[in-house]
Amino acid sequence: MINLKIMEKEPKLPELLTISKTAKILGVHANTLRKWDKKGILKAVRFGERRDRRFKKEDVLKLLESK
Repeated sequence: MINLKIMEKEPKLPELLTISKTAKILGVHANTLRKWDKKGILKAVRFGERRDRRFKKEDVLKLLESK
């Protein structure tokens, strides 16, 4: 599930990660992240007219450490 190699290869990840980048790091489908956002497991930051989701890098790291 967890891909720490991605985190090691890209130490300069932006503070806000796209849903696809977050899914790749965690090894889950984007729909899983949408469900986690609704359930409060991994909250997303919403912005723009389309209300796109971005995930805070620090929240993703915390989730990685807890697994």
